[in-house]
Amino acid sequence: MSVRVLLVDDEQLVRTGLRMILGSEPGLDVVGEAADGQEALTSVATLDPDVVLLDLRMPVLDGISTTRELVARGVRAKVLVLTTFDTDRNVVDALQAGAIGFLLKDAPADQLVAAIRAAATGDAVLAPTVARRVTEELARRRTPDGIPRLDVLTERERDVLGRMAEGLSNAEIAQRLFISEGTVKTHVARILQKLGVRDRLQAVVLAYRAG
Repeated sequence: MSVRVLLVDDEQLVRTGLRMILGSEPGLDVVGEAADGQEALTSVATLDPDVVLLDLRMPVLDGISTTRELVARGVRAKVLVLTTFDTDRNVVDALQAGAIGFLLKDAPADQLVAAIRAAATGDAVLAPTVARRVTEELARRRTPDGIPRLDVLTERERDVLGRMAEGLSNAEIAQRLFISEGTVKTHVARILQKLGVRDRLQAVVLAYRAG
C-alpha cells in the first residue's frame, strides 16, 4: 500500500520540486498540495494522508499552529516538518506541538524519501546533522517542573533513550548497544508507555526538558 503524502508550503516552486522527487518513488503517492495551514487542515480532512510535509513559516496559519490543530483533531496523519533550520528556531516548538520529525529543505532526495517512509510508520528520528542544535535549544528552554521523572526508566531504557537523542535509528542503536533490533523496538515501546508520549521524538523532547 502506498504512503499518501500531502505537501504544505507557501512556495509553489518548493511544492513542485517535492512532487517531482516523490512522484518517481514507488510506494509514495502525493495526494495533494496546500499553500498555507488553513488549506492544509481542509486537505487533511478530505484527503486523509498518511504524512503531511509541512513548512513552518506560512501565511494565514503557520506550521506550529497547524500541527497543534491537527493533533487536537486527532487525525492519524503524521506531521513531518520542513525547515531551513539554520535560520528557524521554531522547530522545537513544532516538535512539542506534535510533529514526528523534521527535515531540512536541502536534504538529499534519499533522506527525504526515507524520512517520509519512517514517519508513516511512526519511526521518525532526529536528523543527526542537526540534532545538536535541537538539543541546545531544548536545554535553553528546560523547564523541569511538572515533567515526569526519568527514573521510571530502567538503566537500559535510559541508554536507549540517550541514543535516540543522538538521532540514531533502531538499527544503529542495536549496533551501538550490542543488542538486537527487536530488543531496541521493545525498549522504545516501553519508554513511550512509561513517559506517556506518542512517539520517540516526543520522548527525546521530554528527556531534554527534564534535564
